[in-house]
Amino acid sequence: MAKKYFYARSKRRSAICNLKLFRGKTESTVNGKKISKYFPLKTQLTTIKLPLSLTETEEKFFFEAKVKGGGKSGQAGAVRLAVSKALNLQNTEKFRPILKKAGLLTSDSRIRERRKVGTGGKARRARQSPRR
Repeated sequence: MAKKYFYARSKRRSAICNLKLFRGKTESTVNGKKISKYFPLKTQLTTIKLPLSLTETEEKFFFEAKVKGGGKSGQAGAVRLAVSKALNLQNTEKFRPILKKAGLLTSDSRIRERRKVGTGGKARRARQSPRR
């Protein structure tokens, strides 16, 4: 029996995404909302749809994503990585070289730097020294 969906999980900054990639032609959803409603900015939509457009599978697959944590930009990055991972699971020999060349299978592990004690507010800010 064929799988009903391909599951992938990803992280970007403090956002975590759990995604199910289905075959078919329906609008994708994020947290139960249509993708265009959840991510209203065009840059976020193009970020998310990049793996599907590179592999020319926009009309063949749709996904349901659950995202939590972080901001909208970090969430969009987490969804993009999850879509890439799920496509890679679906057809490794066909999609992996395309996604790998575009750098979509690499996790962006950068996170916010913690605030240090005695810096006066921010992570890298130094206290102002007194004159004389």
